[in-house]
Amino acid sequence: MKILIADKVSPNMIKDLQELGASVSYEPEVTAENLPSIIGDTKVLVVRSKKVTGETIQAAKSLSLIVRAGAGVNTIDLEAASKLGVYVANCPGKNTDAVAELAIGLLIACDRGIADATQSLRSGQWEKGKFGKGAGLKGRTLGIIGTGSIGMAVMQRAIAMDMKVIAYSRSLTLEKAEELGIGFCGNPIEVAKQADAISVHLAAAKETKGMLDAEFFAAIKDGAIFINTARGDVLDQDALEAAIESKGIKVGLDVFANEPAGGKAAFAQIALAEKMVCTPHIGASTEQAETAIAEEAVRVVGVFMSGSTPPNVVNLRKGRGAGPTLVVRHYNRVGVLASVFDKLREEGINIEDMQNLIFASGETASCSLAIDKTPSANIIEGLSSMDHIIEITTSDT
Repeated sequence: MKILIADKVSPNMIKDLQELGASVSYEPEVTAENLPSIIGDTKVLVVRSKKVTGETIQAAKSLSLIVRAGAGVNTIDLEAASKLGVYVANCPGKNTDAVAELAIGLLIACDRGIADATQSLRSGQWEKGKFGKGAGLKGRTLGIIGTGSIGMAVMQRAIAMDMKVIAYSRSLTLEKAEELGIGFCGNPIEVAKQADAISVHLAAAKETKGMLDAEFFAAIKDGAIFINTARGDVLDQDALEAAIESKGIKVGLDVFANEPAGGKAAFAQIALAEKMVCTPHIGASTEQAETAIAEEAVRVVGVFMSGSTPPNVVNLRKGRGAGPTLVVRHYNRVGVLASVFDKLREEGINIEDMQNLIFASGETASCSLAIDKTPSANIIEGLSSMDHIIEITTSDT
């Protein structure tokens, strides 16, 4: 099996994939634009930050699996992959601690002016009076927007620092918030109005793009701290800049709108960077996180190579569809299910999902078929009369 790794990864990942019996090509410097020309007969594509376009997916002759060695999959054309039946899998939760640690680091750096104080000392200035005015974080309220694994990890660290925590998430309920011992907010605006500091942990999605808009930044407290280690496009960057000027908010960013791809590139947003503490999208980039992600990526590929559905696939339909379920109890004989499928095809019935379970004796089995429409009485009667069929039932009967 041919595997192409199109981003820089640890040597251990390459070695472990080779030990699975795969033929591994390592092209960390290839650009997203050049990827279609080298994808060839690659079966598995492994990427970190590299953009995987529809053109790349369509150019591949044998591509069956794309592994994102990380959590977010917004750099991969999921629609194109789904149309061609290509699995897209990620490695969720493996960089949780790394991102949470950076978020807390940015929070403290904003409060204490660490970056500017360092720069001042490096320029030969001792400005203790200027930089000795941090407000302090103990007892202050941290608002968390997005309570997935990273948001929860930041919450735990903030509580350990004796901060009060409030949160908003589309999945967070009042009951869950009470169980966690944090304050519940019904929307981001409520967070902005109440929090002394805000940390953003929203996944990249159509629903979250631009969620933190001008109205949100208009509601934020004067002098509040704003941290984003999620994605640049979840906020209106112009509104953020306006709030820096009009409200004196302190900002720590690890992500930017239209940020460069890859490990090294020119960065044009210098004027914005000069107004804040910032890092070049390194939240997930620790040795601990990279090791954990590499191990998970190898596991995903290993399961796929064994012939099973790879874990962590993000582009499969949820559930079994809206149609009925046909259950075929049958004797475990060659050709029984093939005959059932032929009968269904005669009536234009499509099978959308199936599971065939063998009983302990090995003599009988039960096959559950999710189908797109209810079979006619004639089809049910014809199936029931077939050799080696024990019973036919549908969810409509």
